Amino acid sequence: QVQLVESGGGLVQAGGSLRLSCAASGRTFSSYVMAWFRQAPGKEREFVADITSNGGSTHYGDAVKGRFTISRDNAKYTVYLQMNNLKPEDTAVYYCAGRGWWVDQFAYWGQGTQVTVSS
Repeated sequence: QVQLVESGGGLVQAGGSLRLSCAASGRTFSSYVMAWFRQAPGKEREFVADITSNGGSTHYGDAVKGRFTISRDNAKYTVYLQMNNLKPEDTAVYYCAGRGWWVDQFAYWGQGTQVTVSS
């Protein structure tokens, strides 16, 4: 079982930056594809970014390309999301998720961290 705990959310003005962190328990972290999703009130959950188990490949949702960067430190069992040039439409609860590289579904989810961007 893997537990994920997000941190780093908060209130920021448009154009500002935040870095989210997701700390994972368990030695199998380095075997997992990790991702960030977000969900705004009244909207469906949206894919933000993911990163392969060794950090060699990343993918981004169209809404955040060029502004957000996902990274990981397997020695620290942590995945990060650097968010720059934030916009009010980035306001959402951000969730960290993990899955084994051998499966398609994300089995592990954090509790979420709120990001609010004011205009």
